[in-house]
Amino acid sequence: MPIDTESLQLSGLFAALCLLCGALALTDIRRGIIPDGLNLSIAVLGLVKAVIAGDTMSGIGALYEGMAVGLVFWLLRRLYFMLRKVQGLGLGDVKLLAAATPWIGIAGIPMLLLIATLSALAAIGGLQLAGHAMTRQTSLPFGPFLAIGLLLTFTAQQFLGAA
Repeated sequence: MPIDTESLQLSGLFAALCLLCGALALTDIRRGIIPDGLNLSIAVLGLVKAVIAGDTMSGIGALYEGMAVGLVFWLLRRLYFMLRKVQGLGLGDVKLLAAATPWIGIAGIPMLLLIATLSALAAIGGLQLAGHAMTRQTSLPFGPFLAIGLLLTFTAQQFLGAA
């Protein structure tokens, strides 16, 4: 029985992504930041995945998609700050969305955001039920939820054929 090296490589890359997302989530929860090194590692592995799954041009396309997503969310971050005078999305979160794009493509970003938002809302609901006061000023790191969204979106795309 021949070994499918592409699947084996993708499995290894996904395992590395899981470890990076775990480290990212712990760091964001503890320190409130997402280190650039973790975002860069996720992006580079995503570009390698794009090349393995497609070809060099696929990797270049994934790079451009990631840059476009990063630009859009950076602009949304700036607009929100101009309107509210409060940062609603951290720069590390913006970089993480850009780094996630080579893994899931632009078409996967809405699913990632939906999963991240729903899981964050569930966490907030759980905290409130546990007796923690939630106000408009309550801050919760969003990076862990983006990491969950990335992992679940990639898994859904690979195994369920989701967009």
